[in-house]
Amino acid sequence: MPDHPTMKLTQEIIKSIEASVLCWLATVSAKGVPNVSPKEIFIHFGDNQIIIANIASPRSVRNIRSNSQVCVSFIDILVQKGFQIKGTAEIVKNDDSRFVTMERPLLEMTGGKFPFSEIILIHVETTKPIIAPKYILYPDTTESEQIESAKKTYGF
Repeated sequence: MPDHPTMKLTQEIIKSIEASVLCWLATVSAKGVPNVSPKEIFIHFGDNQIIIANIASPRSVRNIRSNSQVCVSFIDILVQKGFQIKGTAEIVKNDDSRFVTMERPLLEMTGGKFPFSEIILIHVETTKPIIAPKYILYPDTTESEQIESAKKTYGF
């Protein structure tokens, strides 16, 4: 499936972000070395941005400072559907005038238990659905069937 050029997060994508426990942030170092790391505190921000609290991500931050191109993926592990979002990222420090507005929803998520002084701000450029191969190979597969299959596979 090709990327869909869009500057706006659709309601379907926003709903998927809100239902996801983790997202995976992919960055690339100045030397071209890829890095992927899980992020727990993230949320959509406006129509075309995602914000992630920098709780313990020195490599991701270092990579973004040298190469702003990033990819964020999130998926519902039972339904096995989600989205891949590509864009550019910037680091917003706590002395930036935008920080307080971005910090508010992230603090609600953490309950203040995970301090952070930087936020990774991602400007969405393209989106692409992620779906398990079973939906493609067996088009009659329902989400209910996929959930039951995943529960058996993962021992839920």
